[in-house]
This record gives sequence, C-alpha cells and structure tokens, in this order.
Amino acid sequence: MAAGNVNPFNLSDSEDEADQRAEDGVHIEKSPSVGTQGPSSNNPFSPQADAEPPALLVSSTRTSPSVEGISVSVAAAAMTVALAETRVSVDVIAAQLIRDHYILTALEFHTELLESGRELPRLRDYFSNPGNFERQTGTPPACKEQGLGPGGPLNRAGSISTLDSLDFARYSDDGNRESDERVAVLEFELRKAKETIQALRTNLTQAAESDTQERNKNYSSHPETQEPIRPLEKRALNFLVNEYLLKNEYKLSAITFSDENDDQDFELWDDVGLNIPKPPDLLQIYRNCGSALPSPRYTVDVAVGVESGELTGNYITQKSDLLQQQTEVVEELEYQISLLNEEKQSLADHIKKLQSEIQSLRRTVSPPPPDQGSQPTPPSSSTPPQPPLDNGQYLDIRGASEPDKPPTESTPPTQTISNPTHTSSQSHAKLKSRGTVVFDQPNRKLSPAFQQALLSFCKMSADSRLGAEVSRIADNEESVMLMLGRCLPHIVPNVLLAKREELIPLILCTACLHPEPKERDQLLHILFNLIKRPDDEQRQMILTGCVAFARHVGPTRVEAELLPQCWEQINHKYPERRLLVAEACGALAPYLPKEIRSSLVLSMLQQMLAEDKADMVREAVVKSLAIIMGYIDDPDKYSQGFELMLLSLGDPSERVVSAIHQVFIPAFAAWTTELGNLQTTLIPSLLARIEKLLKGEHGLDEHKLHMFLSALQSLIPPLFSVVIQNAPFTHRVNLQGDIPPIEVTRFPRPASPLQDIATIVGSRETLSALLILYDYQLEHEGTTGWDSLLWVVNQLLPQLIDIVGRINVASTTCVHEFSRFFWRLCRTFGKIFTNTKVKPQFQEILRLSEENVDALTGNGILTKATVPIYATGVLTCYNQDEDRKLLVGFLEDVMTTLSLSHAPLDSLKASFVELGANPVYHELLLTVLWYGVVHTSALVRCTAARMFELLVKGVNETLVAQRVVPALITLSSDPEISVRISTIPAFGTIMETVTQKELLERVKMQLASFLEDPQYQDQHSLHMEIIRTFGRVGPNAEPRFRDEFVLPHLHKLALGNNVQATESKRIDIATQLFEAYSALSCCFISEELMVNHFLPGLRCLRTDMEQLSPEHEVILSSMIKEGEIKVENRGIGQAEGSVSIAASLVGEDAKTKFLSKMGQLTTSGAMLANVFQRKK
Repeated sequence: MAAGNVNPFNLSDSEDEADQRAEDGVHIEKSPSVGTQGPSSNNPFSPQADAEPPALLVSSTRTSPSVEGISVSVAAAAMTVALAETRVSVDVIAAQLIRDHYILTALEFHTELLESGRELPRLRDYFSNPGNFERQTGTPPACKEQGLGPGGPLNRAGSISTLDSLDFARYSDDGNRESDERVAVLEFELRKAKETIQALRTNLTQAAESDTQERNKNYSSHPETQEPIRPLEKRALNFLVNEYLLKNEYKLSAITFSDENDDQDFELWDDVGLNIPKPPDLLQIYRNCGSALPSPRYTVDVAVGVESGELTGNYITQKSDLLQQQTEVVEELEYQISLLNEEKQSLADHIKKLQSEIQSLRRTVSPPPPDQGSQPTPPSSSTPPQPPLDNGQYLDIRGASEPDKPPTESTPPTQTISNPTHTSSQSHAKLKSRGTVVFDQPNRKLSPAFQQALLSFCKMSADSRLGAEVSRIADNEESVMLMLGRCLPHIVPNVLLAKREELIPLILCTACLHPEPKERDQLLHILFNLIKRPDDEQRQMILTGCVAFARHVGPTRVEAELLPQCWEQINHKYPERRLLVAEACGALAPYLPKEIRSSLVLSMLQQMLAEDKADMVREAVVKSLAIIMGYIDDPDKYSQGFELMLLSLGDPSERVVSAIHQVFIPAFAAWTTELGNLQTTLIPSLLARIEKLLKGEHGLDEHKLHMFLSALQSLIPPLFSVVIQNAPFTHRVNLQGDIPPIEVTRFPRPASPLQDIATIVGSRETLSALLILYDYQLEHEGTTGWDSLLWVVNQLLPQLIDIVGRINVASTTCVHEFSRFFWRLCRTFGKIFTNTKVKPQFQEILRLSEENVDALTGNGILTKATVPIYATGVLTCYNQDEDRKLLVGFLEDVMTTLSLSHAPLDSLKASFVELGANPVYHELLLTVLWYGVVHTSALVRCTAARMFELLVKGVNETLVAQRVVPALITLSSDPEISVRISTIPAFGTIMETVTQKELLERVKMQLASFLEDPQYQDQHSLHMEIIRTFGRVGPNAEPRFRDEFVLPHLHKLALGNNVQATESKRIDIATQLFEAYSALSCCFISEELMVNHFLPGLRCLRTDMEQLSPEHEVILSSMIKEGEIKVENRGIGQAEGSVSIAASLVGEDAKTKFLSKMGQLTTSGAMLANVFQRKK
C-alpha cells in the first residue's frame, strides 16, 4: 500500500497546513466524520480500493507505526476526490474499517471522535472487548455479533492500546513490541477490574440497604429478637469505635483495638466496603438515638466560604417542604448577622477616624525636629494601645491593601513606625503591646472601586493554603504555635533527609506549646518519622529533644503523647527506627510515672528483647532496661528483672552480652542491694543453677556454665561494696585531711564505669578511706559482727570450692573461667583477705600426701580441677617473691605426689597449660620442671620429661636452647629406660616448633641415637613412641628433617616389623605405622623419596596388613597405586605439587567396607588390637 511508505512518526505538520486543509473542505481531527462519499464502487475504504494508491497523501498528527494503518487524515484526503458526492454516516465508515481489519485506523478514528465529543457506540464496544485482540483464527467475536464478514487471524501491532494508556512515543520502528503490548493489555485489564470492583461495591451497598430496611421491619414487629452482627456492620462499627477512641485521647486503647483488627484500615472509610458517606460519630449517634435521623437522600455536604457582608439572604434554595422552616430560620439569622456586620463596620470606621484625629493632634503639639527629615515621631508611651482591627490573632496584610473607607480631606496622612535606635528586646516588647498600625493616607479623591482595581495589579495570592498563611502574620505566641502546627507538616517532606534534624527544635517547641492535642500528636508523629533511617547522631538529636520535651511538659503528657509514638514503631521494618524506640524508652524513663515505668515500658522492652532480630536493637534494649532498673522501686518486679538478666546472658550476640555485663548487671545489682537480696537471693540463685548444671545427666553445658559464672564475676564489685559499706568501721570514716590515693593495681580493671567500686560507693576519696579501715580491721580486729563478710567466708567460698571440685579437669574452658573468677575475687577483696581467708580453705582440702590420691578410683582431690584453679586463680593473684615461692612449692609437691602415687597427671597438665599461656610464668615453670629432672625418683623424672612437651610450644627459642634442651639431654641419658622414652615427645615437639638449625641438629642426633643404638633394638615401647611422635610432628616439621630423617626411619621400622615374631608387638607397630603414613601422605614428597622410602615402606606395611587386617590392606593398596601414578606423571612432566594419596580410593565399595569396620579406629589401642586379630 502507499501508506506503507509514509513515515509513521512524521509529526511535523504545522498549524498553517492544518488551517489550509480546513479551508479546502478537509476537516481534520475536529470532525473526522465529515466528508463526501460517492457510490460504493468508488468508496476508498472498499476492498477494491486497496490496490490503488490514493490520489493525495495527507500526513496526520495521529499516525500509527504499523504499515497497514491508514490514518483518518488519509481517508479524508481520499474522500475529497469526489467532492460532489453525498455524505456517508460515521457508523458506516467505522463498520467498513472494522470489517476490512483496518484496526489501527479505526482506533485513531475512535480517538478523534472522543476528542470531539462524539463517541461512537460501535467503536466503543469493539475496543472495550479484549477478546477482539486475542491471537486466534476465525472471525473475531465483535465481527460475528455485528454481522461482519469472516476474517483471518488478527496480528496485533504495537500501537493497539487501550485508550487509558495510549502513548505513541513508546513505540519505535524496530524491535520487539511484545512487552509494550503486554503493558497495554495489563492496563486495560486493570481498568476493567476497577470498574468491576466499583460495580460490586455498589451492589453490596444496595444489598446492605435493602437488608437493613428488612431487618428494621422485622425489629419493629419483633423487637425482642436480635440477629447476629454481620461482617459489614462489624467493620462499620469498628471504624466508629476507633474514631471515638482517638478523638477522646484513648490512644493506647485505640492502638490495641487496631492491632486486634489488623484486617481493617481505620484511616479510610472506604475500606469498610460501602459506597455510602461516613455516618456521624458515636457521640452524635448517641445524642440523636431518641429522634429519627434525617434520611441520607436529604443531606448533602456543603463547603461555604464567604466574607462579611456577602450573604444575600436567599442563597439557600428550598429543596422540599421539610426544609421550609429551617430555611426561614436561617434567613432570619443571616439578616441579623448582616445588621451586626454593618454596625461593626461603622464602628471600625469611627475608630479609624478618631485614630487619625489623635495622630494629627499629636503631630501638631510635638512637631518632629528639622534634622530628622521625613522621619515621623513615634507615639508617646503614655498613649494607650489601640485595639486591633482583626480578631486579635493575626495582622492581615490584605487589610493594608484593601481600605474600608476612602480618604477624605479631614483625615490627615499619618504614619507610625518604630524608632530604628531601639534594641531588639524593646522592639519585641513593643510588638507585643502595640495596637493598630496606621499608615499615611494619600490626599487623593480616588473612588474605592478604582483604588481596589488599581491594587489588583499587584501580584498577590491569598487563595491557596500557602498564600493564606503568608497573608496573615501572627502577633502573639499562641498564634505562632498555631501557624507552625499548620505549616510544619507541609515543610518536613520537602526538606532534604540529610538536613531534617535541623527541624527538630522547631517541631519540639511547637509540640510543647501547641494548644490542640491532635496537632501535638501529629507533630510528635512527624518527629519520630522525620528521618527514614536515622544514624547515631540523628538519633541522639531526636532523643535529646524528647528529653527536653519531657522535662517541659511533665510525666502525664509524656505518657499520653510520647509513649504511643514509641509503641507504634516497636515493630517497624527498619532496625534504625526500632533502635530509636529502644533508646527512647531508656532516655524517657526518669520522666515517666513510676507505674508506667515498671509496667508498660518494662513490657515493651521485654518484648523487643525476646523478638527483635537486630543485635544493635537488643543491645539498646538491654541498656534501656538497665536504666529502668535504676529507677524502678517495685520489689515485685525483682523476679522479672532476674529473668531478663538470664535471657540477655543467653543472647547469641557478643555485643548484647557485653552490654548486660557493663550496664544491666551493675544496675540490677544496685537495686538488689537496696532490697537486701544480693547475698540472700541473687548470688545463691546463680550458684544453684551452676550446681544443677554439674548434676546434669547429659554432660556439662559449658556455654551455660560460662554464662552463669560470668554473671557471678560481674557481681564481685557490688558484693565488695556491700561488704565495706556494712562493716563495723563505717562510722569511723573521716574524709577530712590527706587521704592517700588508691594504688593503680589495687583492683582489676573494671569493664565499665558502673563496675568501678569508687563509682558505686560515691567517690575515690570515700573508697580510699574505707579501704584503709578495711585492711586494718582484717589484720587486727577480725571479722566479729561483720555479717556481710562472714557470709562470703563461711557460705560463698565453701560452696565455690565444692563446685570447683566437681568440674571436669580436662575442660580447659571451665578451668580458665573459674581461674579468672577466683583471680578477680581475690584481687578485689585484697591480699590480706586472700592470705587469711581464701588460701587456708584450699590448703585444708589440698593436703599434699599420697593418702589423698586414690589411683584406682581417681576420686582424689589432687586429680580434680581444684589444683589448677587454686594454682592459677589464687596463687597468681600477687606476684611478689613469697607468692612465687608458694606457687613453685605447690606445683613441685603436686608433681611429686601424683608421680609417686601413679595418679593421672591431668590436673598438673591443666595447671601447666593455663600458666604456660602467660610468658611471665615460663621461668617459674622451668624451675619446677628442673626440680623434677634432678629428683631421685624415676617416676618424678618421667613426669618432668612429659611436662616439657606442654611447655615447649609457648616458650621462646632462647629458653628452649638454654633451659629445655639441656634438661632433656640430661633425661635422655637417664639410667632408667622409661625416663629416656618419656623425652621423645618433647624432642618431637621441638622439631615441630623450633627453627634454629643448631638446635634441630642436636635433637636430630639424640633421636638418631634412640633409633640406631643397638641397645634400643628390642625396645618395643621406644619404637612405638617414636612412630607416634613422627606421625604427630611429621606434617608440620621442617621439610629437610622429614625427608632425611623421618621417612627413611619409618621405612626401616616397617621393614623390621615384617620379621617381628611376636604378633601383639607386630600389631601395635603396624597400627602406629598406618597412622603415621596416613598423616604424612598429605605432605609433598619428592619423586626420589617416593620411590626409595615411601612406597617401599607402604609395601612392607601392606605385607603386615594382608595377614592382620584385610580392610587396611585395601586402603594401603589404593595408596600405593595412587603413589605410583603420581610418580609416572611426574616422570613425563604432567603433574607437580603436593601428593595427596589418601584423598580417593579405588572403589566406593572398598571404602564403605573399610569405614564400617574402622568406625572406632581412634577410640583406643585395645579396640585397634581387636581389629587386627587374625581370622581363624
């Protein structure tokens, strides 16, 4: 078609061209149906006309991107060929376009008809039916209904769009338009859905009205029967009840009511589901319940805005006979109002005339000095202020530009302005006390109408909201507050988020002083929603403002106005907003009523602590709870506070746990101290929970033990404060004179200022004076009558020592926790208390003799955790010479006693591990071990040799070279073979941790003497210890030591084990070799070592396993095969790097079979021996 060559986006037609076409008789866009039409054979829209190009192409401002689209302008141009023909109806043209599938042209035709206000039903029905635009074969539904001929499948183009979303700018000549088509269809479906919803709401309203009338009839005939409430009735009543609660300041009840009906939006009446106006509130319904309410059909919503004197008296038209009486009353009242307005106007004119005369007389009596020029004289202070012209609240600038009375010759021009030499304070006072402002009037005879028309050319806008605010200026504080209350809700959304905190003072000041509760509530709501996600600084500003607000308004308004804002945002989706609520609860706690503080606020924080998922929110909740604990005075809330402490201690977040120790526990302990529950309830409750953990049947929960013990540790400073503040010497405290300062190291470093004992007792001077008397009392006068200290000595310490004796000594975590607890306890209570009260109780239990060690049952106290906790928690508190000597002597005695009694060494090892973590005690521990090296008993020397293994890892290489290696060399030449064997693990640890070559060579020579000396050839236990040590230290040892020493000697030991005659020894060696080779298989092994030592050693071990354990033989075969493959790949340069032999097995079946057999491989040597028993 010719139309296919037209640019579909040619929108360059000018207005002149359109006008020219209109003159030629071609009506474009304005009346698209006007044109001439010849006989049907010459109809340009007939199918025969498609093949002929039109005689004239006219571009249109409404074109289509489709090549088949023929614009209405083109059609109009084609119809001008036969100007003399008769007119064709618009409906015929539309039918022809639809019949011939000129859909785009029909759409533009329909659009232009709509714009001209001549909608065609045929086109409206066609384009409103989405079925006409589905891709299908056959005749479209619309065509079938209208009798139009059959058509092929409709190829939808990008320009087919609903009228609501028609946008030609989003299409282009190229590209896929499927997404745009989908948008158009969705928009159409959305519009239809909205229409359907509106229709359903209308039907629902009609059904509800008819149902209400029917029930009213039934109720009038049977008033004793009452049907159950219906859903629509319930939603309407819920809306009215919520509205009543809010209007009458029952905000918390309204919030609760809204939460219980979360399926309803109380902000929108339309959410009820009825297309009827909102009924009057509950109060109005109650007042009118005795009289029939007017029917809704007789009521209308009227908005009236008039000026004084503009009421005409007949502006209300009579609607019905029922309103006739009311109309007459209104007319009478309006007539009276007009009379009063006229009287008011005359009085105002008279006042203005008198003011002008007064000004004229004043100027006559006191003329201005000549040097001031035209500057007028300010009015005398003795003149009484004149009343304002308006209502006393605003100075309306419109009154200055709209004079009420034309000037006359008898009214001289006057002017009243303030003296520029006055100060700002004087100006402010004058502003408050001044009356009417009078301006100079021109000596002209202009008519008021002319003057009004002249001033109308000044561009002023007082009709809009902002214009109305600008046109009137407040002249007192209350007016300012009212103005700010109206303007701030419109200002806040237009301020940048980063600068909104600048509005906080303005919002708070207005909220404090505004007289309307509803406006104050709105302003506080704006304050808490001022910033979407406030940062730390912004939250601090808001909290500072909230505290200032609370100080200003008092507890009642804080409860009624601020707390509901916090409650509304307790479940906000942004954690920063919930954090603001948590911090606000703590900041406002001192300014709330005590009943609210200990009930509502405490419950809010408890809910947030249990439910909030953000760590920083729960941390702030804990700190706010601590503030609540500092102000609470209800003893019944103690149990709730204790549960909150336990809940917070179990929190998975470290920052929450840190906050509980730094803030909450000190505040809670201070309250319990006032209640007298610290020693009688709080500490005993925690000890009882620790004892319950130790008696558990499912093992000790170390996390809970740490939780309770850390709480006890945080209670040590409050406990000591109770002891010194309830001592017999408190009445002798004298703060006069020079008080010596407290030593810096006297107390452990507090975790927070709240745990500083000086803060708890009041000041450092008070604490210093109390400490002097405390030490003197302990040293000279004793503890008689000192109940608080006697409780610590006679109840707390014995219970703690008993708990310590039941702890598993192998648990390094528990040992460390209790050691830190006793260390802090002893350092807090002082050296005299430790030496006279703590140490004697431990020494009474730890009587160092062989009788106290039961080697058979292991129940001796020296094998328990009491030993390491006493050594590391009590004896290390003070570091003077006598204290160190006492610690050395205790460890020596424990080592001797355990060795001679053949008891387990776990308690001694735990002591060495805990002390060895601190380099300060390395020299001391080496002194203890040297005592064991030179001991006369071989058992003690063996113990000393094994203790070196634990100490080597933390000691620096200088001490290893100077103190450790010489001691081990001495023991390695001991007459007793067991002592020599005991040194092997320590030598292996040195090879693993030390880097000095000379030191490594000495150790290597000593180990080589063990392996190559003929006297050790038959020492089965020595070989077992060496292989075990090689497997442990080989992967981490220096590579040269591993390649040149470990692997060759393992090969020799594996080769020698093949000829071992004793089966039990052969099994033991094979087991240790298998574990050693498995550990070394993850290391890098060179090709030479792989061929000469590693693979031959594995083959020797496989020979043993073929006879002892076929399951192990499968694994060894796969390890050998993989090692051979690696060697081959290295030979041709295809693989380099680490060899991981045990990474994969040949078959999953063999792997599964072996693992099922070796499930307990690492349990014990006895079980391993059973695995390798020869099958008979």
